[in-house]
Amino acid sequence: MANDPVELKLTAARTRLILDKPFLGALVLRLPMVEADPSWCRTTATDARTLYYNRAFIEVLSLDHVQFMLAHEALHCALAHFARRQHRVKHRWDIACDHAINPILVEDGLRPPPGTLLLDEFKDMTAEEIYPYIKDDTDEETLDKHAYDDAEGGQRGDQNNPNPPSPQQEKGLSASTEETNSGGGSPQAEQDLGQGGAPQPPPLASMERDTLAVQWQQRLAGAAQQAMQAGKLGGALARLVDHLLQPQLPWRMLLARYLTSIARDDYSYMRPSRREGNAILPSLRSHHLELTVVLDTSGSVTEVELNEFLAEVNAIKGQMQARITLHTCDTVLAADGPWQVEAWEELKLPRTFQGGGGTSFLPPFTWAERQDRQPDLLVYFTDAQGEFPAQEPAFPVLWLVKGRSPVPWGQRVQLN
Repeated sequence: MANDPVELKLTAARTRLILDKPFLGALVLRLPMVEADPSWCRTTATDARTLYYNRAFIEVLSLDHVQFMLAHEALHCALAHFARRQHRVKHRWDIACDHAINPILVEDGLRPPPGTLLLDEFKDMTAEEIYPYIKDDTDEETLDKHAYDDAEGGQRGDQNNPNPPSPQQEKGLSASTEETNSGGGSPQAEQDLGQGGAPQPPPLASMERDTLAVQWQQRLAGAAQQAMQAGKLGGALARLVDHLLQPQLPWRMLLARYLTSIARDDYSYMRPSRREGNAILPSLRSHHLELTVVLDTSGSVTEVELNEFLAEVNAIKGQMQARITLHTCDTVLAADGPWQVEAWEELKLPRTFQGGGGTSFLPPFTWAERQDRQPDLLVYFTDAQGEFPAQEPAFPVLWLVKGRSPVPWGQRVQLN
């Protein structure tokens, strides 16, 4: 069927992605395209192994819209949406996944077909962050079908799968998950098409889901590297890839690493006094670390969270002889602060705080810059929603941020 207009349109859309959007094109190449039985696939679908399409749907789409649909299915796979649902309700999770993907593709210049879920308020949010905003009784529908799991609670393993794949399907599945040097889909998988279209695939088994998650992460990294070398990876996709490929460490570990890295313990080769002999041996010279901690008490951060953060700082500061100056601030610094805490003393909330109505980050930095000795590090525990100083201070700043708000400078560590 070399002259089949639907296949030609699909091939043309994939080729344009490879040339114009090499990151997305490389991901789409990993999915063999198979015509599906329209009884279960009304538009397009994926099971993380294959990209299925409804012939009638592709026929009426423009080439731009076909590009969008191919990239949409590939991103579901690359972001491992098939492995991240866990206990969540399938329909709500599917809606959240589409809301997470579509703004990224639109920002990258792709044109969504009519009926695509697209809301500005979900831009730069993950599916997990969007999910709580999707109501149980939502009437929203995904444009495509997510065929990688079932609707019964969480994702299931082999022992719960009532519809094991047929030998013919097993052949196609193994071909589609096998890594190839070219990165393309299996020709055999595309040829195993029945006259009425392929039947709906079974949900992923537990072991296969885990294997595919690893494979898609590798494919994501490879596609990103190729696109960056070609100078064609930027915007939302670049931010997304950077987030997905960097190690996801708990904030407590990141805080400990950062504080340890600025501790000023070092070895000294200064000549000793004559009482100690003539040999010059290295000795460890330690200096107190001047650490300023600011707690946002505007009401967005709970007292429980503040205490958890202070407990973590307590566990770290004794190891590096850190002396702490504690401030609390909403729009102004607390009148009875700051509080000085030596390395051997316990750091705790000086009192109970009532949440204020706003946040300004100016007062702590103004205070710090007026001190005879500026802090070695200022750690700010906040939701990062407020007025920032116009210029970055001369001392390092570590923001521990609850929520999604960005910071204009300094090191940002995500709390949740």
